[in-house]
Amino acid sequence: MTTRVARTTTTAKKASPKSGPKASASATKPASKAPARKPAAKSAGAPAAKGEPKTAAKAATKKAAPTKASTAKAAAKPAETRTSATQATESPRGRRKVAHGHVSLVAAGPGDPELLTMRAVHLLGDADLVVVDADAVAVAEAYVGSTAEVVVAVDAAGLPLDQAARSALVIEAAREGRTTVRLIAGDPVVDGSLLHEAGALRRAHIDFEVAPGVSEVTGVPAYAGFGLTGGRTRQVRIVDANDTDLPWAELVSARTTLVLLNGADRAPEIATHLIEAGADEGTPVAVTRRGTTVDQRTVVSTLGEIGVVAKAARQSGPGLVVVGDVVGQRSKLDWFEVKALFGWRVLIPRTQDHGGPVVSLLRGHGAIPIEVPTISVEPPRTPQQIDRAVHGLVSGRYEWIGFTSVNAVKAIREKLQEYGLDARSFAGLKVAAVGEPTVAALIEFGVRPDIVPCSEQTTSALLDEWPHYDSLVDPINRVFLPRADIATDTLAAGLAELGWEVEDVTAYRTVRAAPPPAETREAIKTGGFDAVLFTSSSTVRNLVGIAGKPHHTTVVACIGPQTAKAAEEHGLRVDVLAETSTVPGLVEALAAHGEALRVAALESGEGTWRPSRRRTTTRRKAT
Repeated sequence: MTTRVARTTTTAKKASPKSGPKASASATKPASKAPARKPAAKSAGAPAAKGEPKTAAKAATKKAAPTKASTAKAAAKPAETRTSATQATESPRGRRKVAHGHVSLVAAGPGDPELLTMRAVHLLGDADLVVVDADAVAVAEAYVGSTAEVVVAVDAAGLPLDQAARSALVIEAAREGRTTVRLIAGDPVVDGSLLHEAGALRRAHIDFEVAPGVSEVTGVPAYAGFGLTGGRTRQVRIVDANDTDLPWAELVSARTTLVLLNGADRAPEIATHLIEAGADEGTPVAVTRRGTTVDQRTVVSTLGEIGVVAKAARQSGPGLVVVGDVVGQRSKLDWFEVKALFGWRVLIPRTQDHGGPVVSLLRGHGAIPIEVPTISVEPPRTPQQIDRAVHGLVSGRYEWIGFTSVNAVKAIREKLQEYGLDARSFAGLKVAAVGEPTVAALIEFGVRPDIVPCSEQTTSALLDEWPHYDSLVDPINRVFLPRADIATDTLAAGLAELGWEVEDVTAYRTVRAAPPPAETREAIKTGGFDAVLFTSSSTVRNLVGIAGKPHHTTVVACIGPQTAKAAEEHGLRVDVLAETSTVPGLVEALAAHGEALRVAALESGEGTWRPSRRRTTTRRKAT
């Protein structure tokens, strides 16, 4: 997938005022890379001689040039047959209709990419080009295929393109025969933008289909914790808050829920109009911004108090306003904004190659994961040792091979492929592995480990599973350990005590990545993050090295005892230690810690349980 920003407005080319053969030849020149049509003269007579291509071309051009005498005559003849995406057909009314690339108008929904319909996912996956609103780029990135092009519809100043410019991008792509999706932010069926998008395509005689989605009118309230009807409320009115001529008196009804699109920043003004029209000042009102995403924020008050509450919340931006008794359902139905880590900005120091499943797991608990590369994985400085070890692996030198990281699996896999070998090289070799990602990487390669720790995914747990060397059972006593250059000696020393001869080989090097952006470094030092997850000792060392120590209010979570020890050695207080040394175990432990903070905040009457909201200027110290 390639992404670019539409910096210029695309407009249709006007026909040249010139007439005659040259003008005609220019007008019929194809605008895309599709092969040009063969000269019309070829179908009317014998093909041109081999040595006369220019003469034949000129004759064909002259014959195709329109004249006053031939215009009416040509109009009566059947249209010339075209090929591929520009094939012409006859409509029932006799007007020529040109078949173009498939065009789809797709609703992106209220914000969460996972709320997209199955039809929309299918269309995005098959698209050659996606023209997307800036607010829906995340949706496009989640489902667009790797070969598709994504065009963000903004101008040079970063402002949204106007309707004509957006439609021109879609029309041009369709005429080139490309499968095109116009991904529209929000709900175009409700906000009226579908009419304009479809109208432009219809005027250009381009067929299209519409893939509606989850409406913000129902989706956002559902995520905010209430429905739109219930109790004595049996009606729903939907209006645009930007309408300057709303009939406020008609909108006041105790049995009606009022939904105002684009009303978040005008909530106090809306409340004033409704009260002046006769509404009860105690009527509940909810203002929700960035609905259905982990950035969602809902402010609940009454018509009489919303002005004060909204000012205290210090929020701005587009959003939905819901007025009515249904807002009271929030006390029973609120499920999204009460997640244990809701709104937490969680820092994930990781290697440059992969962040693992931690991002999706954190989002499931309502967190906002932010990944920072801290480690770059590089080949060893001198490859001779790993080359000899791989040769020994193939020739039967070892009884066991032990993997302690995904990077070790990747290094051996790449080295085998360098020699034209594959997973069959492990035949007759016993394999040990620690860590779920490591096991998954081996299985993907076609190798299923013989031993994996049953409880904690640590080297100590792996040693507990590893058998003693028995000369009567094991013909070879050597173990191959491909590891990082900075790996600890715990596993090698433990295997030696079990009677094995260990060849601890450097399969890859870990070096510090480049420092993160200045704003990220500042957030790390000043408490802008609520938590930081450390999944290895090296991520601790490298994060501190490239960005400094996390602020003392930031919750430090570590995957295992060795990682916790490294954090404490760098002056950090470890707040969370995973019960099981796995990424899911680490995330669950952090979520449990967050839930405990949430409950404590509610019991004490505090409005937030986010650590970043309680930061002070004191630096973190180890206890």
